[in-house]
Amino acid sequence: MPRPSPASAGLSASALDDPPITLSDALTGSASIAPATPTEPVDPPVPVVRSGSGARIAGRVVRSSAAIVMLALVWETLPRLAVVDPTFLPPLSEVALAWADLLSGGELAEHVQASLIRSLAGFGLAIVAAIPLGLLIGWYRPVADFLNPALELFRNTAALALLPVFVLVLGLGETSKISIILYACSWPILLNTIAGVKGVDPLLIKSARSMGLTPYRLFQKVILPAAVPTVFTGIRLAGAYSILVLVAAEMVGAKAGLGYLINYAQYNFRVPDMYAGIITISVLGLLFNLLLIRLERRFSTWRTP
Repeated sequence: MPRPSPASAGLSASALDDPPITLSDALTGSASIAPATPTEPVDPPVPVVRSGSGARIAGRVVRSSAAIVMLALVWETLPRLAVVDPTFLPPLSEVALAWADLLSGGELAEHVQASLIRSLAGFGLAIVAAIPLGLLIGWYRPVADFLNPALELFRNTAALALLPVFVLVLGLGETSKISIILYACSWPILLNTIAGVKGVDPLLIKSARSMGLTPYRLFQKVILPAAVPTVFTGIRLAGAYSILVLVAAEMVGAKAGLGYLINYAQYNFRVPDMYAGIITISVLGLLFNLLLIRLERRFSTWRTP
């Protein structure tokens, strides 16, 4: 006897695709057959743009740059009104033209490259040397007791006061300049690293030890993350010192660099070029600080904003 087809039995194709009804479903009455409905496409959510966000950002930019704009206007106006002698303080527009001439002639790029190589070399060596030493001094009391007298002796000695010593011992070449930058940058990094390790909340340390963390894991998971903000404060200070000390180091026996440019322009009475070099150093220091702030945020993502 031929078997009836689904169409002849009055069943739809969607009913054949439905799962079978069990005996328990039939007894409890929980089974139901819903008619098949076509699937409709769902529109993607439309991003909500907050009104006024662009105005707030523009207002923040205006407030942050208002002081610089006012300083530029004062610098441009006072020499032209003869309030100050334009021979010794030329208008900002003349300094900008001198800066553009130095840039187009390639002289400024040469000096910037020489200064950045020296500054980054000394700064990088200071980070490599000072951070591990600061962690050891801050975490292990015997190391701190042994090194603290020497640290207290040298931390009160200005780096520029030792510049003649570095020149006499290491000569007028690149070694003395990088070494004086290394010395100047090491102290803020070292002292802030020690303070960061010693300033960790004792309750965090006790809680971690009660959870059975080994000294290595305690140092890795608790001490280092808690000390990162203070360490980066020292790194940012060292970044500023690397620029400041660099200028003084390049004024002694250098043949290139922003410090050499400023000194050479002063001796030859090229006053706009001198101010152009000073502005370039200020801009480099600002960019360096902004880069370090971004790095600090990258390594401190666990902190609450």
